Amino acid sequence: MTDQAAAAPPEKLDAAVFKIAGVVVLGAVMSILDITVVSVALPTFQTEFNATYAEVAWTLTGYTLALATVIPLSGWAADRFGTKRLYMLALLLFTAGSVLCATAGSIEQLVGYRVLQGLGGGMLMPLGMTIMTRAAGPKRIGRLMAVLGIPMLLGPIGGPILGGWLIEAASWHWIFLINLPIGIVALVYAFFALPKDSPVPSESFDFVGMLLLSPGLALFLFGVSSLPQEGTITAPKVWITMLIGAIMMVTFVWYSFRPRHPLLDLRLFRNRRLTVSTVALFVFIIAFMGAGLLFPSYFLQVRGESTLHAGLLMAPQGIGAMLTMPIAGMLADRVPVGRTVPFAMALIAAGFFTFTQVGVDTSYVLLCGSLFVMGLGMGGTMMPIMTSALRTLDHHDVARGSTLVNILQQIGGSIGTATMSVILTSQLNQSPDIPGAVNPQTGEPVTEAGAAIAHQQGINLPIPPDIIERGLNFVADSFATTFTVGFFLVLATFIPIAFLPRKKEEIPAGATDSADAPVMIH
Repeated sequence: MTDQAAAAPPEKLDAAVFKIAGVVVLGAVMSILDITVVSVALPTFQTEFNATYAEVAWTLTGYTLALATVIPLSGWAADRFGTKRLYMLALLLFTAGSVLCATAGSIEQLVGYRVLQGLGGGMLMPLGMTIMTRAAGPKRIGRLMAVLGIPMLLGPIGGPILGGWLIEAASWHWIFLINLPIGIVALVYAFFALPKDSPVPSESFDFVGMLLLSPGLALFLFGVSSLPQEGTITAPKVWITMLIGAIMMVTFVWYSFRPRHPLLDLRLFRNRRLTVSTVALFVFIIAFMGAGLLFPSYFLQVRGESTLHAGLLMAPQGIGAMLTMPIAGMLADRVPVGRTVPFAMALIAAGFFTFTQVGVDTSYVLLCGSLFVMGLGMGGTMMPIMTSALRTLDHHDVARGSTLVNILQQIGGSIGTATMSVILTSQLNQSPDIPGAVNPQTGEPVTEAGAAIAHQQGINLPIPPDIIERGLNFVADSFATTFTVGFFLVLATFIPIAFLPRKKEEIPAGATDSADAPVMIH
């Protein structure tokens, strides 16, 4: 046996690695669940704070912009201060922000506290990926990333269930207060489980890069997030902020090759596997996450289900993902992802097709079965692609590679969500007005689709049943059209997936390895 073979990390995941993974999963659960839990509470916020939908939507937008601002800093900060210290600081900010959110007495205070929450939440995912990648080493990263993938895929499913139950059983305050005990446990756990930091203080901070990238990313995402509300990209609030943000980001790209240690190291794209994997992941996030977030809306607005029931109907997707994700993780460590991901993506496309045909009385058995098939595909898609992206990076580049992947995820998710929301809104806006019917709150005419949605949500309007039925069919057709666009975007994902590695590649000697990672393994 050679010295190199003797020094290689064990093939199986040992107790030390699982202990570290537990810390990361706790933080990921809090961060990801929080986004979906808050989304179901928006109508409650409107009532509690006597605010418009546009005002309460800032509880989501403010959080997203805070994420965008802090994510680019996490790579440099992880190298400079150490992952353990920074991860615990992120947990503290997120938990403190959660408690403050529960004490908010106005919508302005709630938005401000959500920004504080986002500053912590934005660092949790990239830092968590860095910690786990360094802990596992290149030969085990697939299996360990599968562990991290569980909260990433189950968050959009468990969030509506948890949020709906907490609001119905207690009050909206508890969607934030529930993070307090989890945050305390995660902080104590992190203190004892994560090994002592060995930061590298030699790199200078890229202030110019920060002034270009963080505000540019925030402005671009603000414009994208404003699309559903404005309804058109020609609105000044949308195109001006998107243009300014895009110019700042393009300027950053041009500038980032000048300093020796840029805020975001785009030189990493010289790594072909990283480039192909991040492009595939970016297209996948746009295609699936945008339309995927509309699945619960279909159950709420077309089928008249409660928030809790809509969340439960999404559960088959999570069950499917849980079945295939561990298998996909093991395969990612043994088989090139280019051989497995296309089959998983085919399952997603097959399940997604059902939603292009939805109506007002589509069988729940068919819909839940399709969600289960999509879940099987999801479990074999996202984490293997991320594993492929990070596997060949050396120990120093892991933090910056994780940051790069998370920024692209954030941009892709925002673009996908905004695009699908705009398409659905534009479809619903084509519904004809009901003669003589006026919304008493806004004074605007009531459309057939609007009356149908209100009826399904338990708001009784003096509208004839035949008009309600016609409007409901129109709403169902609007969802089907939107899902059709999403389906073709899913098919487009096969293009970058075709370039994923299909042959076994040797891991470079400098690639991240737990044996070479004193920051993580003692």
